[in-house]
Amino acid sequence: MSASLATVSYIAATILFILSLGGLSNPETSRRGNLYGMIGMAIAVLATVFGPRVTTGGLGWIAIALVVGGTIGLYLARTVKMTQMPELVAFMHSLVGLVAMLVGYASFVDPTATAGMAGAEVTIHHVEVYVGVLIGAVTLSGSVIAFGKLSGRIGGKPLLLPARHWLNLAGLLVVIWFGYEFMRATTIAQGMMPLVVMSVIALLFGIHMVMAIGGADMPVVVSMLNSYSGWAAAATGFMLSNDLLIVTGALVGSSGAILSYIMCRAMNRNFISVIAGGFGGESATPAAGGAAQPAGEVVPVNAQEAAELLREAKSVVIVPGYGMAVAQAQHTVFEITKRLRELGKTVRFGIHPVAGRMPGHMNVLLAEAKVPYDIVLEMDEINEDFPDTDVSMVIGANDIVNPSAQEDPTSPIAGMPVLEVWKAHTSIVMKRSMASGYAGVDNPLFYKDNNRMLFGDAKKMLDEVLAALKD
Repeated sequence: MSASLATVSYIAATILFILSLGGLSNPETSRRGNLYGMIGMAIAVLATVFGPRVTTGGLGWIAIALVVGGTIGLYLARTVKMTQMPELVAFMHSLVGLVAMLVGYASFVDPTATAGMAGAEVTIHHVEVYVGVLIGAVTLSGSVIAFGKLSGRIGGKPLLLPARHWLNLAGLLVVIWFGYEFMRATTIAQGMMPLVVMSVIALLFGIHMVMAIGGADMPVVVSMLNSYSGWAAAATGFMLSNDLLIVTGALVGSSGAILSYIMCRAMNRNFISVIAGGFGGESATPAAGGAAQPAGEVVPVNAQEAAELLREAKSVVIVPGYGMAVAQAQHTVFEITKRLRELGKTVRFGIHPVAGRMPGHMNVLLAEAKVPYDIVLEMDEINEDFPDTDVSMVIGANDIVNPSAQEDPTSPIAGMPVLEVWKAHTSIVMKRSMASGYAGVDNPLFYKDNNRMLFGDAKKMLDEVLAALKD
């Protein structure tokens, strides 16, 4: 393939990637957006493999890599459950960071990488290497910790080290100093030590950054790491002088940053504080004697009673959470929705921006179950309607419907906007037990007079509710 044809292919792939992002902005066009992205990536890979920069001697290794990578990808696509997607995404981000680090080291030790360069060109290349390795290391370790938290291997509570802000600042200053030493190096041996030290510090910073973020903010972390992986890819593109990789990385990095910002606003979180691992942000301080604990008794109901409440209601709002994903109950939820609408009920869904473990988690599940897009509403759209709602039904959600976010200033989730399900005439909460949510906070909603608790596996209970509605 000639250089001009490769360039044209890269331009076509870039256009398809932009169209892909545009398609993903709306549920109705998301399938088309994914298709654009897949076609664009296929064109990009083929143009790179058969482009002028790849010699015939390397085609065998590339073919092996494509077969191995493709096989792993197909296996994961067929076996990974939707509940495991967040940790899978985090793990994939770690691979991007690892690649950026490896390419950076390879580009630094490869004498041909700077062949024909002199003066400022060499300096720019070394800056690309240093920054690329830095971003890659932070992305790698941060993503691994996120994977551990999302998969339950690491606890969701934030790890707040003493003087953590000063530790972050000290790490930054050391990285800058070794960057200066790296740029002064005249040989590979001299530059390797600053590069390795910086890599270790960056890896530790990535660990500290994500460990300091609480479980309630993990969906933001996923989008944030998506942004970091994009910038790591862009840095790799600069090191390899690959224009397509630069553009693609910038698209991913900027879109991930915008998404993180939007989600932080939705959660009343400080954007800079979250992306910097809590730098500059302080956790809520409990009042003397501790935060107020919920008081009262819960009122349990069975599936038959829950079905009667739904049958008597004129308007119903369903709020899905991670519990629905775990139970894989979205298809039963659709059948219940369909039955209620046949009975003349108004049924809508209320979606919190951070419901689940990653952005859009619940939207994807509902789309998979063929729930109509027009009845799936965002938090800001549905909150004002709860006072006029007969029944709000919460399926496996906790923190996103917790009134203490509004009522208790000492709560770890204080200030986070929530779905105000308790304002409905009756609320039904489906949970396996009274255990706290991912943020580790008890929920006063369970004890409210107008709330009913439907305990048990969400799929089993919803099947029973559906059967009762059909009787």
